[in-house]
Amino acid sequence: MSLQDPTADCLTRIRNGLMRGKKVVHAPFSKFKHELVSLLVKEGYINACEKITVDGKDALSITLKYINEAPAIREIKRISKPSLRRYSASTDLSEVKNGLGIYIISTNKGLMSDKDAKSLNVGGEVICEVF
Repeated sequence: MSLQDPTADCLTRIRNGLMRGKKVVHAPFSKFKHELVSLLVKEGYINACEKITVDGKDALSITLKYINEAPAIREIKRISKPSLRRYSASTDLSEVKNGLGIYIISTNKGLMSDKDAKSLNVGGEVICEVF
């Protein structure tokens, strides 16, 4: 099966795992997806992420987080797509749900949350929105 958008596939695996109450989900490994999920761990939306080998191929093992049996992530959606890229300057970034959520931005300094991008005054491609 050919994946046209591997990042969206990873986010969908996380979303589906949370809806079904799974503890762990797996996604094919890439450096970008590992950095993306590690940022979600750092921001407190996911418990853990590690690189594993399944059937001779590298994969991400993502341990999902629940708070009082409710998913820590209520919404996670892709903003910039391969067919329509979305870029934003640091001054143009609005708050997600009145500051309760984050945008994940791909900058020339790596992946970071919108709050970090504003503090460093860098813009970039808006990868996804997490709430």
